[in-house]
Amino acid sequence: MPDEVLSQFTQTVREEKKAAPVKKFRYGIIGTGWIAEAHAQVLKNMEDVEVVAMADLIPGKAERFADTWGFDKSKINFYPSHKEMIDNEQLDGVSVCTYNRTHAECTIYALEHGVNVLLEKPFTVTTEEAVACCRAEKKSGKLLSIGFQPRMDRNMQEIKRIVESGELGQVYYIRIGGGRRRGIPNSTFIEQKTAGIGALGDIGCYALDMVLNAIGYPKPLTVTGYKSAFFGANPKYNNPADAARFNVDDFAAGFVRLEGGIVVDFITAWASHIDTPGDTIILGTEGALRIPSTECWNGSVGGPMTLYKDIAGFSTQVTVPLRGDVPGGLFFQKVRSFVDACREGRPAPVPSSQILYNQAIIDGIVKSAEAGKEIEIEIPEI
Repeated sequence: MPDEVLSQFTQTVREEKKAAPVKKFRYGIIGTGWIAEAHAQVLKNMEDVEVVAMADLIPGKAERFADTWGFDKSKINFYPSHKEMIDNEQLDGVSVCTYNRTHAECTIYALEHGVNVLLEKPFTVTTEEAVACCRAEKKSGKLLSIGFQPRMDRNMQEIKRIVESGELGQVYYIRIGGGRRRGIPNSTFIEQKTAGIGALGDIGCYALDMVLNAIGYPKPLTVTGYKSAFFGANPKYNNPADAARFNVDDFAAGFVRLEGGIVVDFITAWASHIDTPGDTIILGTEGALRIPSTECWNGSVGGPMTLYKDIAGFSTQVTVPLRGDVPGGLFFQKVRSFVDACREGRPAPVPSSQILYNQAIIDGIVKSAEAGKEIEIEIPEI
């Protein structure tokens, strides 16, 4: 009898160890340009994810991309458009890595066909496009997450923790000084027909998200905007061939009023005659926070932050040390959190409902700059 009991126990243990294999998350990549490289690098390292399809408008580009990043092309189907890929594949999720003007089109089509979407930033070009994406997401019941990997940075999360702790009291004024002395990209970034917006959409959206996320994304009400292109369109500062086709903003500024009596004084630049327009500061009724900028700003913290407080009648300041890197890096965490949210039925890591406000501010700056006056920001119901 003891041997029989032991035998039964051993058999049970062996059966429990034979866990059913995790079903692979079937993934597609729409657009195989520069930003897709970062997606490919991290997707290859996820054992529970299988890239089964790639789409690109340029013949042979997706195939060459797969070769470059070491994918087994026999296991991937290649398509000349996102529609053909989605129509012919059973996909769990896609990364939309196309140029800005096609973000909405690709995202809406995927959502309408039951596919979860990780959309690279900026969300879209216009508020109307962003609203259409949000409505498609709501109707589909699928998940749409926007590609703001700085959200995964521990320093960015520390900024939000400080604000939420109440140490600053009631926040009333924010200045965002992210920019570059020289940092104009090329390719599809610099033309209206592909990008739609320039520095505003490339790095301006990161700056806005850093502070808006920290204060809980209050609704934007009005904006006064300005934009220019003194550097990108000038062959003195840009490659002559690129300067000739440059017709987006390389500098933008805005003064934004938010619900709750908060104002945001915003500036972003791909190029200027200064190393940085200045640090980001958050002013509150009980304290203030200074967030150092960097020389080539891309959504990061340039050094230890400083918290200013009055304690027992004395003006004090506390250095907030930089936090370490996250496992796998920010891009890995961005994609990993998207896949996990899809698998587990959790909310999007970077929800479209928040980035809709981000996009409305960017679009408001453009429209105000063109009108030459302050405008109200109108966001339709989703």
